[in-house]
Amino acid sequence: MPEDVQALWREFRRTGDPKVRDRLILTYAPLVKFVAGRVGSGLPSHVDDEDLMSYGLLGLIRAIERFDPGRDVKFETYAIPRVRGAIIDELRSMDWVPRSVRGRAREIARAIADLEAKLGRAPTDEEIAAKLGVSQGELEDSLDDISRASVVALDELWTISSGGDQVALIDTIEDTQGPNPQSALDEAELKEAIGEALARLPEREKLVVTLYYYEELTLREIGEVLGVTESRVSQLHTKAILRLKARLGAAAHAFSARE
Repeated sequence: MPEDVQALWREFRRTGDPKVRDRLILTYAPLVKFVAGRVGSGLPSHVDDEDLMSYGLLGLIRAIERFDPGRDVKFETYAIPRVRGAIIDELRSMDWVPRSVRGRAREIARAIADLEAKLGRAPTDEEIAAKLGVSQGELEDSLDDISRASVVALDELWTISSGGDQVALIDTIEDTQGPNPQSALDEAELKEAIGEALARLPEREKLVVTLYYYEELTLREIGEVLGVTESRVSQLHTKAILRLKARLGAAAHAFSARE
């Protein structure tokens, strides 16, 4: 962190001066543009980029106000999921994802969870389609609908429920001031569940998740790496997210049953 930015953080923490906060907002505004662009790349064309930027700016402001420069965490690492979360929260509140698509996503996630419990491995597309009573083509059409209509981001979907409460992954692991994680999985249990869920993904889906979230490639770029269309990458990405959600949901249920 440049010395002048460090000085801004020190002054803001000491005084809470709104003018200093505004200077920090200007400093990190490109971060909002980056995150909004990433989220917007998977959304329908009618969603306005400037709206996404304004939603993300609210997340940036909250991150600045809550960040502790004394912690051994870069501000960018702390802020990115919170900016993304603010955008997703606002989009979710608009309720523009068709109910039928949401219901289909839940059905597929439940089918995956049931099959994994029965088979002890990740089910194939053929097995998932058979469980749902549809053809593989119809399953692919559903995945296309979900990927087009949904805000599919790990920070949104890696959320596990227990006893009616929801605990976001990012708050459980990174933010000690966030919600109490004891209502679902504790930190160690959650990290273990995530690692196991990732390890059990089929190889191509695991590669898509790695390239998209860790290497920050676009879906088009991943398609070039894998030699498939962007639409096929989108299907793989959506299946991976639904598998992860199913696995983490099962882990949360098993944990709460032991309590």
